[in-house]
Formats: sequence, C-alpha cells, structure tokens
Amino acid sequence: MAKLTRKRKAALEKFDVDTAYPLDEAAGLVKEISSATFDSSVDLAVSLGVDPRKANQMVRGTVSLPHGSGKNVRVLVLCNPDKEAEATEAGADHVGLDEYVEKIKGGWTDVDVIITTPQVMGKVGALGRILGPRGLMPNPKSGTVTMEVAKAVQDVKAGKIDFKVDKYGIIHASVGKVSFSKEKIAENAGEVLQTLVRLRPSAAKGTYIKSVFISSTMSPGVRIESKSLNS
Repeated sequence: MAKLTRKRKAALEKFDVDTAYPLDEAAGLVKEISSATFDSSVDLAVSLGVDPRKANQMVRGTVSLPHGSGKNVRVLVLCNPDKEAEATEAGADHVGLDEYVEKIKGGWTDVDVIITTPQVMGKVGALGRILGPRGLMPNPKSGTVTMEVAKAVQDVKAGKIDFKVDKYGIIHASVGKVSFSKEKIAENAGEVLQTLVRLRPSAAKGTYIKSVFISSTMSPGVRIESKSLNS
C-alpha cells in the first residue's frame, strides 16, 4: 500500500471518506482540503448506471456553467474565409482552415475546443484519428459544428462545456476553480448534475446516478449525496 503523504493525511482528517455530503457542504470541503500551490480545478466524477456499449444508453451533452469554468479556453475555428471575421470578433484564439489542417496533421493540438462549419467537415473529418482520442473532434451534438460561429465561440468562452460518458460509465466534468466561492462551485456542479438527470436514457434501468465525487487537483474525492437525484 502506498504511504500517505503529509498533505493527504491532513486532508483526510477533515472529512469522513465514507460519508455522502450535501452538495454545498462538499463544495466547501473541497476548498478546505485543497493543498495545491496553484489555483487548481474542481472536478466532478459521476458514475452512471448505464452500459456505454449500447447506443441507446449513451449519455452525451453540453451544459453552460452559471459561473463559468474559470479556465482560459483556447478556441480554434476551422472555417472558410467568409466566416473568419465573425470568429475573430467573437474571441476565437485561432482562425483559418488549410494551414491549421496541415498543422494538426503534423501533430499540433494546442487548443481546448475546435469549432467548425458544416461546409468544411469534409476536411476536418480526415483529422478524426488525431482529434478524436484528444476529445477535440467537432460534433453537431456539442454545438461545435454550426453556422452560428460567433455564438459557439462566445458560449465556450463563457463556460459552456461538453461531456460524454466513458467506457466505464463515468462522466468527468470540470466545474470551476478552488478560488471560486463554495456557492459558485455548488451551483456549477448542480447544473451539471441536473443536466445529467434530464439526459437519463429511457433504456437505463435501476439506479441511474450510482455515485458522485467532487475533488480538486491532487486532493481526495468527497462523496456527494446522490439519492435525491434518483428520486
């Protein structure tokens, strides 16, 4: 068994790992036990009672965090020249098409979100083997393949995030920074959880939300009470 570090031992003394806490209390605990010297991210891990191998139990969606993510999201817009000015004015960090397609083919993926228009998906689709594993492939369901380029850029910059259940049935989502107040963390997390409840597949049987944990970078996870979410 790995030896507990001094910081982790101190964190574990401040809460009961076997107790499920109300969301607002859990948000406060995460702030209290965070020991990173930087403004670390606060993340949710939600275990769902679904089988991701079945198409009718796939859970995927987007949510706009009420208080933003606290991150400086780097956005690349791949589009034809007629949309470049719109994308730039909306705040996109990189705008273009052919030159960025070639850069990506060469291994460049130094962005957080890629937005494109339907007309150029033929070129973007060829990048799937590079972008897919990194979670960067544009998708109409996440609002990143659209003619409303400006709105898509502004939404992402304001805190719109997308999520997708992984092969283990778990949703991972960043809901803020440790520097946020516990109220803002709780409200952001609550928005994600309520969105997941609304997206429950009709084919999912039994307990839908099996467990919810909230943690910051390098901190232990705090269990959130989830019974009310299944009622």
